[in-house]
Amino acid sequence: MKVLKLATAGSVDDGKSTLIGRLLYDTKSLTTDKLEAIEKTSKQRGYDYLDFSLATDGLVAEREQGITIDVAHIYFSTPTKSYIIADTPGHVEYTRNMVTGASTSQAAIILIDARKGVIEQTYRHFFINNMLRIKDVIVAINKMDLVDYAEDTFNAIKADFEELMAKRDYQDQNITFIPVSALKGDNVVNKSDAMPWYHGQTLLQHLEELDLKDIYNTGTPRFPVQYVIRPKTDDYHDFRGFAGKVYGGELSVGDEVVALPSQTRSKIKEIYFHDKKFQTASRRSSVTITLEDEINVSRGDMLVKADDLPQIEKQFTATVSWMDSDQLTPGKKYVVQHGVNKVLAKVDAIHHKIKPDYTGIDEAATSLGMNDIAKVSFKLNKPIFYDAFKDHRTNGSFILIDAQSNATAGVGFIA
Repeated sequence: MKVLKLATAGSVDDGKSTLIGRLLYDTKSLTTDKLEAIEKTSKQRGYDYLDFSLATDGLVAEREQGITIDVAHIYFSTPTKSYIIADTPGHVEYTRNMVTGASTSQAAIILIDARKGVIEQTYRHFFINNMLRIKDVIVAINKMDLVDYAEDTFNAIKADFEELMAKRDYQDQNITFIPVSALKGDNVVNKSDAMPWYHGQTLLQHLEELDLKDIYNTGTPRFPVQYVIRPKTDDYHDFRGFAGKVYGGELSVGDEVVALPSQTRSKIKEIYFHDKKFQTASRRSSVTITLEDEINVSRGDMLVKADDLPQIEKQFTATVSWMDSDQLTPGKKYVVQHGVNKVLAKVDAIHHKIKPDYTGIDEAATSLGMNDIAKVSFKLNKPIFYDAFKDHRTNGSFILIDAQSNATAGVGFIA
């Protein structure tokens, strides 16, 4: 079954947790005990409706404050697709959490309160989705029941958001606007009778029809080697295979490939999935590849098509989202985890901080604090093989690790 990874973002009281709870309820994805707990708590609070936000706000602090703090992953399925929802916080002080939750997502939902319209937080949410090159973004204009389901209100918010879209640097995005009421269930799973002027799909209908192959980068296969398989048994005495996952495109038997960093050439001899042979390894498939020639390939190396090499450099510039309480400053050293590769890196320069509300950049920045986003250059102690993030989400991203604490200090997206 196909799996869609989905990120959500919204400001305080926009109804994000309620929307997710409504999706779970209307798709009958809530367990009986969970539903009973929601009904009981809703009655205790004096509500004459079910508080669906209780289905997702997992931390005690979240339930007490009515906000999302940490990233929670929610799972549900329909007959045709499985969904993993990264319920991310929308507050500015949790920017790092939103980047984390959205970094692996294929689509995103940005919630807007119909009473408030596009606000500063909306700019930040859209900026992060744009920075992460999330191709399909659904703008759910929520709480339409509180504005009498007015078409004019919906159109005004849509027009404001379209002005924001003009500021983005990643144009290859599909933006879909859907008027909803998460509390009442309008246009979430079921079509609303209260908005006859809206002729589009419900939220779930749109998600169901998303073509996942259009979301991934295609045409640029990258095969980082996770493990070299040498069984040393009588039946497979001479077997030498390279296990890993195909990212970006497809690899087939007979393809001429280059092993990086040695840049030695060979051709793909066989492709295995367990004990079965295949002619082609599709993107995101985990396989074992054998080569026609006995060339030196180790864990951390990469197999690529001979006519489609990535950049091989000991330096790069990237957009960094900083997540550590200790500041990033020029001259500091970190470990760059790029795929299965780890290399030592030094911060060469901070070019500028980027204001995620689209108000400009700060060229005077000399350090990065928690939740800052900036353009930063690094120098490495050995080359890595990378693509620009806009061309390859997997091979163009990395994490920064504090060498002393071994904690993740930041994430980066190579320019």
